[in-house]
Amino acid sequence: MSRNLTKSNAHFQRALRRLPLGVASNFRYWGEGRTIYVKRGRGARIVDLDDNVYVDYRLGYGPAILGFADPRVDEAARRGMEVGGVFALSTERELEVAERIAKMVPAAELVRFSNSGTEAVMAGLRLARAYTGRDDYVILEGGYHGLFDAAMWFTPMDKWSQVGDPEVRPYSEGVPISTRSFAHFVQANDADQLEDVFKRHGDRIACLLIEPIMGNCLGIAAEPEYLRAARALCDRYGVVLLIDEVKTGFRVARGGVQELYGVQADLCTFAKAVANGYPISVLAGREHIMRKIGRGVAHGGTYTAHAVSLAAAAKTLEILDETDALERIWAYGARMREGMRAILQSRGIAHSFVGHPSMSGLYFSSEPPRNYRHWKGSDYSFYDAMARVLHDEGVLCEPDSREPWFVCAAHDDGCLADTLRAFEIAVDATLANGGSAREARA
Repeated sequence: MSRNLTKSNAHFQRALRRLPLGVASNFRYWGEGRTIYVKRGRGARIVDLDDNVYVDYRLGYGPAILGFADPRVDEAARRGMEVGGVFALSTERELEVAERIAKMVPAAELVRFSNSGTEAVMAGLRLARAYTGRDDYVILEGGYHGLFDAAMWFTPMDKWSQVGDPEVRPYSEGVPISTRSFAHFVQANDADQLEDVFKRHGDRIACLLIEPIMGNCLGIAAEPEYLRAARALCDRYGVVLLIDEVKTGFRVARGGVQELYGVQADLCTFAKAVANGYPISVLAGREHIMRKIGRGVAHGGTYTAHAVSLAAAAKTLEILDETDALERIWAYGARMREGMRAILQSRGIAHSFVGHPSMSGLYFSSEPPRNYRHWKGSDYSFYDAMARVLHDEGVLCEPDSREPWFVCAAHDDGCLADTLRAFEIAVDATLANGGSAREARA
């Protein structure tokens, strides 16, 4: 399949004159000649300016859990418009949505709304610090918690020689180096390392900020015993367990990753799937912690709990809670994995899947990764080359192997057939180009 990007490329050149990198978010820039612009999205497919049609597995990094332009959610959003906009006052629907969230997530005894995942996590960290009277926090290598200074530290594994510990760096220029002293880093699935950090610094640590399924790191999952150990260690050392469910919330289970693992957070955040793409996020948690908000802890925002987003959230959560949408998503994800596995096995290519069928990571090594450092041992160059061919063949995944494939309720048999056809072509083309192919073979 030949893909013409003439219109997207021309628009990119015009956009460069007014927008840095020609886009509104760094993550939308895929390089000159490869950056695309969307004309419309319906269901599980999007169309770009050149009328190329893609089966989409990015879904805006997960928000379109029911599919783009779901008519039930969009109709609810239109009714939300009739409320009248922004008042700097509350509306009745805030309570309606909060009650639904509390029903689905037992730890969500009290709820506050924001507009983005970043805002929710910022508020959660601030609240944990206020509640404990401590400033430090622990995060997992490979975890992603938004674009704010406290969370913008990373370990560049692609530059790591696999000797010693990788260097921790700020994710962006402009992040004060002095704030690095507040952050402590541990590897996923290593309870001994976590306990050691708590023993040495527990009197300074406000919270453990954790994604039990890492949404920007292949979907690497916490082992159940690790998450249970983390819960127990937080209790022992008086540390707030802040579970970041911005990507997993209402996707991997109706009660999110907490239901999946049988572990309850002290504080938790949600965003992507809450309103099927309308901007809203949630900070929720135990009443005795959440009551600090307004009693010493500041939280708010002009557009927080906007009537349109609340209406969309009410309908989206109703569908996820009361229909079989999630079961269909999980089943599709499992079928897609099986189809990919058959293609890879027939070519002798070592691989494994990680995460959850609704947000799968494809890893080119026979043993699935337990932490971010394991990514270095996989053939990510094979994935990166394959992704470029998939785009040309009409299947849109993130071009970086660390981002999972997201599934929505609108993915159907036609999407699966198109995906597996393109996947087979992409695997064979990547093998034919040599180089990584030898490393990828079992």
